[in-house]
Amino acid sequence: MKYDFTSIMDRRGTDAIAVDGLGTIPGFAPEPPEKGFDIIPMWVADMNFPTVPTITEAIIERAKHPAFGYFAPKEAYYDSIIRWQEKRHGVAGLTKECIGYENGVLGGVVSTMCAFSAPGDPVLLHSPTYIGFTGCIENNGRKIILSPLKKDAKGVWRMDYEDMDAKIKANKIHVAVFCNPHNPCGRVWERWEIEKAMEIYKANDCIVISDEIWSDIILNGHTHIPVQSVSEDARNRTAAFYAPSKTFNLAGLIGSYHIVYNNYLRDRITAQSSKPHYNDMNVLSMHALIGAYKPEGYEWVDELCGVLSGNVDYACGYIASHFEGVEVSKPEGTYMLFLDCTKWCEKHGKTIDELEKAGCRVGVAWQDGRMFHGPCAIRLNLALPLSRVQEAMARLDKYVFNA
Repeated sequence: MKYDFTSIMDRRGTDAIAVDGLGTIPGFAPEPPEKGFDIIPMWVADMNFPTVPTITEAIIERAKHPAFGYFAPKEAYYDSIIRWQEKRHGVAGLTKECIGYENGVLGGVVSTMCAFSAPGDPVLLHSPTYIGFTGCIENNGRKIILSPLKKDAKGVWRMDYEDMDAKIKANKIHVAVFCNPHNPCGRVWERWEIEKAMEIYKANDCIVISDEIWSDIILNGHTHIPVQSVSEDARNRTAAFYAPSKTFNLAGLIGSYHIVYNNYLRDRITAQSSKPHYNDMNVLSMHALIGAYKPEGYEWVDELCGVLSGNVDYACGYIASHFEGVEVSKPEGTYMLFLDCTKWCEKHGKTIDELEKAGCRVGVAWQDGRMFHGPCAIRLNLALPLSRVQEAMARLDKYVFNA
């Protein structure tokens, strides 16, 4: 393997909330471990691998120049995105005019939501759901209407199309947030699934906000289908949001982008995002994206997805054979597991609070799934060297699930 996915990075004192934030954000961050256990950061969705070297090289090269004044985006920025989308996702015909900078995917979600709805309006969202969606929708005065995903006979999460249509109609919904691939369930939606969802959105005249930040982290041979690619109508009613931040672990640099083909949607979204003057590009994040989307970045992501596929296979297999009563659907994308601990807690007379704290005490810093609308669930990050995933499973086996 060309790149390093086995070294254990010491992130202490490097401003990483994954490690230094334990116990500092009540209700969000896990508690620090007891003495004698080191931290295995498996909660907030960032990775514990060194990123591709072309990113740091690009940042360092730009930082050598001692002026950081006003600037305009380089053509290389747009060219890098167009090339990445074409080669990674089969997107043809993307032009510079359809691409717009976003300080973050959630910022883009808010701008789009505010451009096409008013405070008090309902917004459709699938559950379990990403906590960031919940926060930004509620903080902007909108009402969340949840359409729960359901597991089929094989344990695969599926959309309930009848429920979606009924709730859109009953609540007169005209804005929907779609997560593709899905966080925290890890579904990589198939084309027919997206097509069917988009038919419902079309029939009900819904603007679709598609969060595709996980689109590069696809596991075990699955394929990401951009929502805008399934039909001409989907292309014109969807605002899609991407970023190198999840793919290359650049969340601390800030820097996402939208792809919006429809002129009317794009004008409204751009106008909305410009009003608070928050949405200005950072020169270093621009160079980070250009560095990420170099040829080495393509190779790095391919290796990353192979490593994560192995981690997912290992963890899901271990859980199935060792943790009776814990259910998990094997993710097809992302690096998160969403553990349903209902049966285990019922059998052992434990609450999800007690279970979560038991893991944290032995250094497995995992995350309460209730904030993702999983009533007895835990979210687990597998973006670590396999040796750390193995150590985490061993601790959970010895001290938590089979103590």
